[in-house]
Amino acid sequence: MSASELSSMAADLIAHGVRRIHVLAWRDLDDPDAGGSEVHADEFMRRWAACGLEVTHRTSAAIDRPAVSERNGYRVIRRGGRLTVFPRTVVGELLRSMGPYDALVEIWNGVPWLSPIWCRKPRVLVLHHIHGPMWNQMFPAPLAAVGRILESRIAPPFYRATPTVTTSDDTLAELVELGWRRERVVTGPVGVDDFFSADPNVGKTSYPSVLAVGRQAPVKRFPLLLEQMKIAREHVPDARLTLVGDGPERANLEHWVADNGAASWVDFAGRVNREQLRDLYRRSWIVSSASLAEGWGLALTEAAGCGTPAVATDISGHRCSVIDGSTGLLAPVDRLGATIARVLEDQELRRSLSDRAQARARTLTWDALATGLMRPLHAQVVARSAR
Repeated sequence: MSASELSSMAADLIAHGVRRIHVLAWRDLDDPDAGGSEVHADEFMRRWAACGLEVTHRTSAAIDRPAVSERNGYRVIRRGGRLTVFPRTVVGELLRSMGPYDALVEIWNGVPWLSPIWCRKPRVLVLHHIHGPMWNQMFPAPLAAVGRILESRIAPPFYRATPTVTTSDDTLAELVELGWRRERVVTGPVGVDDFFSADPNVGKTSYPSVLAVGRQAPVKRFPLLLEQMKIAREHVPDARLTLVGDGPERANLEHWVADNGAASWVDFAGRVNREQLRDLYRRSWIVSSASLAEGWGLALTEAAGCGTPAVATDISGHRCSVIDGSTGLLAPVDRLGATIARVLEDQELRRSLSDRAQARARTLTWDALATGLMRPLHAQVVARSAR
């Protein structure tokens, strides 16, 4: 139903003269630091493009990537650095240097594009989560304070009437507290690609295995995960942890492993391709995350699709991707190790969590996400034409 509804709405947009859509995001899928937000953007843009819409993705420059390219049916323009991309893009849109457009999607990832000030066309805001405490982990104290004030006090008044799509009920509640009109905010779950599925011919590892996937940045709190895994091993001595990904924290994590004599039970897999990642999901007993904040725990639902349940920190982005007690377990960070040990020790619990995780993952589709994000845009266009 989602795919047919999406096609119908796209055809209606085109009939109303809305064909060219610009999508603003500070990173794109080919960026070395790309994560779940960038996957989310690619999934809805490729589907919109397949329906006949002309989608242009405006983002910052990426290492070894051209300034202009095509990907999955849509155009990507990469100009400006992590901060200069914002003023450059706004000026570019005002001067039409990227070409004319009929509607706008703004992806707010910490720093807003302030589109309500300069865009009078139909538009939608995508906001995965409020960064809050993440600012202190990403920037020095003075700059972090500026980021928090911009995100929580300066920008919100401009967006209160903006149709907004987020991924969790917790973020929806936060936005309402910041002044968003409740009727203007909708939630839409992230999809799970059918590629991430279980295979009865692929067995689990012979030892208790824990997998953690993500960019090794401060917000992911991998050092805390290592500490909690050390606690878990007090109950499950043969448990091992595999870390997938890379990032600025890699050297610190390697030092921790060396200082704690953990080389025998911590494996750095680095960056892996999709096939390798799927194999790791399938073979691991559980997937885990100690993250401080997430919009949606994409790795947790991908693993769920492969029949691997999650044990993760009890934060908003994990509460929407893991149904606590059903598809996995959530715990305070200081109880994560004990919870990991509990699941590793209880085969029946793992089997039950695995079955329900896999069943739920199959209900999460990218078609539904792309459709849900188009609805508020379509509603604006129809309403304008009726005036």
